[in-house]
Amino acid sequence: LLTFLLSDFGFAESKMSVVFSGGRGYHIHVRDPRIMRLGSDERREVVDYLTGRGLDIERLRYKVVLSGDVGDDKVRALRCRPKNSPGWGNRFNDAIVKFAEDIRDMDEKSAVMKLTEIKSIGKVRAIDFYERIKSDQVLDDIRSGNLDTLNGIQGIWKYVIDNYLANEFVQVLGGETDEPVTADVRRLIRCPGSLHGGSGFRVTPLSLQSLEEFDPLQDAVVFGDDPVPLQILKPFNTEIRGESYHLTEGPTEVPMCAAVFLMARGVAEARAKL
Repeated sequence: LLTFLLSDFGFAESKMSVVFSGGRGYHIHVRDPRIMRLGSDERREVVDYLTGRGLDIERLRYKVVLSGDVGDDKVRALRCRPKNSPGWGNRFNDAIVKFAEDIRDMDEKSAVMKLTEIKSIGKVRAIDFYERIKSDQVLDDIRSGNLDTLNGIQGIWKYVIDNYLANEFVQVLGGETDEPVTADVRRLIRCPGSLHGGSGFRVTPLSLQSLEEFDPLQDAVVFGDDPVPLQILKPFNTEIRGESYHLTEGPTEVPMCAAVFLMARGVAEARAKL
């Protein structure tokens, strides 16, 4: 999602902040004056772009007319957007390159099996493709947007794209977002520094650089280790601050950091000390 916001939409990193929600996910706050007036309809269009909904595959792979080898003859050559193209064009190129690299990394039997599972690709064509895709030049051609260098079997790319990649790459490379939240202009934003009522974890602001190393089960826990007597209502397993808890129904005592989480989740109740 950050890649979409930074690369596709061109928002400056200084206009963005990431916040751990205190629950199951992260919020990205974009504070660019250009988007402050976006309504629900415009926000749904953003969601459609992120998820690839309605993406026209014909605009990512297309044919160009070239002069033939014998003079004025015209041929139609298959092309795709080159590597580092804006937006979905680059993702489509990445998907084709990854498919080719995956086939290269397989043994022949596995590669042929995968290829022949794609509609319209037979065993002979699959073996030929497997042998020729090993060429680094072929991968370089794909990165440049040329899908027409496998003389004699170049049509295989049409089958790979239409009958396999078109259904796969959007799901793999598309962005993930909470669609109702993103489109709802009346939704309240959880305040950074507050506690999430469903976990007891702190709503934690993060830099883009610290996001990778952030561990909510360690870094968003604010309560200490004082013992708290609980009544466990149902079996539950969890881990807080590196400590694993395997709890069964009945009375027990756990550190406050775990007790708050368990009560917030509805699996425990506080009980008086004996």
